[in-house]
Amino acid sequence: MTIDIEQLLRENIKKLVPYSSARDEFKGEASIFLDANENAFGSPLPSAYNRYPDPLQWKLKERIAEIKGVPAEHIFIGNGSDEVIDIVYRAFCNPGVDNVIICPPTYGMYEVSANINDIALRRVPLTPDFQLNLEALEEAVDGHTKLIFLCSPNNPTGNALRRGDIEVLLNNFKGIVVIDEAYINYSRHKSFIQELTEYPNLVVMQTLSKAWGLAALRVGMAFSSTVIVDVMNKIKPPYNVNQASQELALQALGNVDQVNAWIRETVRERETLAAALTALPLVLHVYPSDANFILVKTTDPRGIYQYLVDKGIIVRDRSRIELCEGCLRITIGTPEENRELLEALGVYAAVAH
Repeated sequence: MTIDIEQLLRENIKKLVPYSSARDEFKGEASIFLDANENAFGSPLPSAYNRYPDPLQWKLKERIAEIKGVPAEHIFIGNGSDEVIDIVYRAFCNPGVDNVIICPPTYGMYEVSANINDIALRRVPLTPDFQLNLEALEEAVDGHTKLIFLCSPNNPTGNALRRGDIEVLLNNFKGIVVIDEAYINYSRHKSFIQELTEYPNLVVMQTLSKAWGLAALRVGMAFSSTVIVDVMNKIKPPYNVNQASQELALQALGNVDQVNAWIRETVRERETLAAALTALPLVLHVYPSDANFILVKTTDPRGIYQYLVDKGIIVRDRSRIELCEGCLRITIGTPEENRELLEALGVYAAVAH
């Protein structure tokens, strides 16, 4: 299927002349910078942050390209994945005219960003086993459907979506398919990054917030065609990722072995915790997970949640969400944190019975 990305763009974005910063106009090395109205004396910090950062984060992109096996020109870096989501809306969706599709239960920012941008939202719930309902998706699409957001592994359910179902959408939908792979490092399933050359309408989101342990730095990534990446770069603020985040992220990306060891330990702990939770009388079901959390159906989600809060243990109450009735979402902690959680739940179960 041939898709003309230019035809999907908003008219004002096609005509947009992006802001040209001082660091866009001069690239290279120099000894004296008198072009950007920076403080020439430095910063009142041990490290100097008086100079504006690289607006396109090339050093960081080049390192990510090495790790992911994707050319740097196919990478967009955002101030967290939330910025990526917002920019995709602003690139393709006309407020008050176009619509997007989400598949609840799923990550809440897709809906929030749609509401901020005044884009109609169409909900096509997952099936009871948390997979795509392809027939319902086909019925929901019309001539103004610009985006379909998929989260795989999905938050809050933890499972990966069937690859074949995603490929059906990519091959038949004439808009943009955004696949959020925030938890892909914990999954046994392959990323869709390697499929970029096959699907010009594909945007894959990943993040350094989860497996890489950099949630505080707010570094999100999108992988797509150069056409889409160029459009996103045109829309973004000139210096959307600060210098400290770029430097620290680059430093972290040199520690691949440490991160891989954490991923392996997290997956082991996930299986151990799931088995232990299944044995508790207050647990009705532990859903399979490809993420660093598990969704657990319980007899009394709100009571258990409050009991854990009182013990200083915070999980996420997802019991009010469609298809997640009765459920708590539990992030995989360290072995000691998981032991404390299980001990607390054991006491609660004994008291409750």
